[in-house]
Amino acid sequence: MKQAIGRVLTGGVILILMLLSACAGQPGGSAGGNATIRVASKDFTEQFILGHMYALVLENAGFTVERRLNLGGTPVVHEALLNGQVDLYPEYTGTGLLTVLKQEVMSDPAAVYQTVNEMYREQFDLVWLQPAPMNNTQALAMTRARAEDLGIRTISDMVARAGELVMVGPPEFVEREDGLPGIKAVYGDFELRDYIAVDPGLRYQALTSGEADVAVAFGTDGEIAAFDLVVLEDDRNMFPPYQVAPVIRSEVLEANPGIEDVLNDLSARITNEVMQSLNYEVSGNQREPDEVAREWLQQQGLIE
Repeated sequence: MKQAIGRVLTGGVILILMLLSACAGQPGGSAGGNATIRVASKDFTEQFILGHMYALVLENAGFTVERRLNLGGTPVVHEALLNGQVDLYPEYTGTGLLTVLKQEVMSDPAAVYQTVNEMYREQFDLVWLQPAPMNNTQALAMTRARAEDLGIRTISDMVARAGELVMVGPPEFVEREDGLPGIKAVYGDFELRDYIAVDPGLRYQALTSGEADVAVAFGTDGEIAAFDLVVLEDDRNMFPPYQVAPVIRSEVLEANPGIEDVLNDLSARITNEVMQSLNYEVSGNQREPDEVAREWLQQQGLIE
């Protein structure tokens, strides 16, 4: 069964790349200064919003943009960028470090960014522009009432009271290097009262209903702000940083140098609080990502 699933996934990746290849020779495939800039994204809410943001500010600056959003996961979008089928997309520093480059876990954001930027240039001829302050790293969240009741502010505090706590999160968190094994390696061994493995969409329901005390989260999840949750401080810097930045083909940047200032100006404004709010507008309030992106950019004075 696993082999069959693997063949289906591989076939899907190949099909997507074949479809992109068919478009690569169309206008916009060139890196010339008058070329169409092809903006891509991965296949989840935050990436849709970021992809639309990149496209909108570039259009406002006078560039012609083609949106190729929702391409798939990291392997698909990265390969499309390498093959010249797209020109740029939002990527996370931690993903570049661990998933693409297969490097060891690092916790210093500046060191991670420097590593991915240098290695992407050397290996792929790709450039990382400036990262946003936001950090979509894994995190542990609690309701404010429960955290205050137990006096838990940091992961060290949580570990000290682990025997009283039920944690909810994805099944793989109990095995991942940056999951429970990693927390135990950095913070010391501990045993939770229970761990409830659920689909990602059910984590916050279990937390807010009182079925669980701690939820595995991501730093920019919209529910954190919407439900006034407390993200526990990673006081021993266990989780790697996942700052987002545009990754662009170097030849495209050289031919269109104005792209850098436009996207760097945008990135500087994207904090955790901003991304949490925008994510929830889409996932919680069921609005369209392009509408949410446009509204926020107009409020910021970045587009007309």
